[in-house]
Amino acid sequence: MNLREAILQEHSRAHTLAISQWVGDNPQRIAALMQLFMHGEYRVVQRAAWIVSYVARSQPALMAPYLRQLIQRMQDTGTHVAVKRNVLRILQETELPESLHGDMMHTCFDIVINPDEAVAVRAFALGILGRLSLVYPGIRNELQLVIEDLQSQDPAAALRSKTRQVLQMMRRAPVSEL
Repeated sequence: MNLREAILQEHSRAHTLAISQWVGDNPQRIAALMQLFMHGEYRVVQRAAWIVSYVARSQPALMAPYLRQLIQRMQDTGTHVAVKRNVLRILQETELPESLHGDMMHTCFDIVINPDEAVAVRAFALGILGRLSLVYPGIRNELQLVIEDLQSQDPAAALRSKTRQVLQMMRRAPVSEL
């Protein structure tokens, strides 16, 4: 299968699932998919993002070599919202190595405080920050302030829901971590 041509052939859930199943756990196919996702032209990158999301759910361990690149992709200016949404969805569900925590926190805080970011992108970033606040209790105060600021701006339903989840997660964390 010519992966690039297959990605451009059709944009549907069924087609995306079929390609992600073809990629499966084959490291060469994952490498080819990631190459298109990271360096392809706009339309290919946008469509590959959805496939990468499915592959990451089914084969999370095989995504480990690409985590740093995914975080860096989030920091690129002009990254399409579909790419950001799918990358953050992947990173929200992935156990990140400690060496990437700092970059991830910085990126997520930048996303959450940016009112021009899409609601779903900001919500996924909040979820990641919530998880990281369990590991790094020192960010909880800053995260609390960001959440309070978001809540005061009458956020969309997805952000209201995510802020409640993150606050609840932080409240349930052991006091010794605070």
